[in-house]
Amino acid sequence: MTDSRLNTLRNWLKALEASWQLDLDTLVPASADASFRRYFRIASKMPNFGTLIVMDAPPQHEPLDTFIKVDLLLSEAGLNVPKILEQNLAEGFLLLNDLGTKTYLAELNNETADHLYKDATHALVQMQQASKPNVLPNYDEALLQRELDLFPEWYLKKHLHIELNEQQTEQLKKSFALIIENNLAQAKVYVHRDYHSRNLMLTEKNNPGVIDFQDAVYGPITYDAASLWRDAYIAWPEERVIDWVIKFWEEGRKAGLPMPDDFGQFYRDFEWMGLQRHLKVLGIFSRLFHRDGKDGYLKDIPLVLEYAIACANRYIELKPLARILESTRSNKE
Repeated sequence: MTDSRLNTLRNWLKALEASWQLDLDTLVPASADASFRRYFRIASKMPNFGTLIVMDAPPQHEPLDTFIKVDLLLSEAGLNVPKILEQNLAEGFLLLNDLGTKTYLAELNNETADHLYKDATHALVQMQQASKPNVLPNYDEALLQRELDLFPEWYLKKHLHIELNEQQTEQLKKSFALIIENNLAQAKVYVHRDYHSRNLMLTEKNNPGVIDFQDAVYGPITYDAASLWRDAYIAWPEERVIDWVIKFWEEGRKAGLPMPDDFGQFYRDFEWMGLQRHLKVLGIFSRLFHRDGKDGYLKDIPLVLEYAIACANRYIELKPLARILESTRSNKE
């Protein structure tokens, strides 16, 4: 903790020391994520706080305006997101209230899952109910395609050193087109884009606390559900996943969300959206290692690969994709 940004951060906190009754000696790392952002925790003697969170987001890499916009948007929708207490846009710092240290990932088990996912479902429906076009960036064809292209570029070529032949390349192209066609046909809502067990915090009031939402877009209604129940960090039996997706579909329809009347259609959309995400994630996890030197995500690749294979095998038109995915199993992760 001796880098130059930390010195700048300490100077900013010193200016806030009196107004927020901060104990500067307690500043410790809280977490880092897959981007350039990192977080610190600091003690406060202010009533009802205890500790606060400091976000460090280098402006040249992670401008704060998007985070602030989405934070306010989700707060107005009734979600439990961090409250922005102080901001320093020029240097890239925010002071936030602390949503605690208990992630869903740490708290989920066979006994707690139904209750925790019920709360997460309710929050997701609340967010989707607030959706309006032309507020967040569109999850359009170009973005879906760019994400899918991470799979051959980073996972196949860079990570596994696999070069597809001409037939496989054409099969992958056709599979991508089918996936994108399904994704774009779905109703559009606000999409958190990383609504999973590491970004949901167990909180006493208005559970869950929701973080890491700055990449939110306006896109397919099943995307966040796929993030939540086809989670790269925790797996569940298929029958439980179906049950939770049914409950989400029922609550969403009751709330007036534009969901299909037929659950079979909704679950197919959920699967195809999940497949787009799995392929993207395989590329991202590989890129984090090879480009950014972050190896912590490599251990999560096998689960994501199994999700993708299982889904592709369930649909006849995606069998060629399933074969390509299965062929990667023999390569070392």
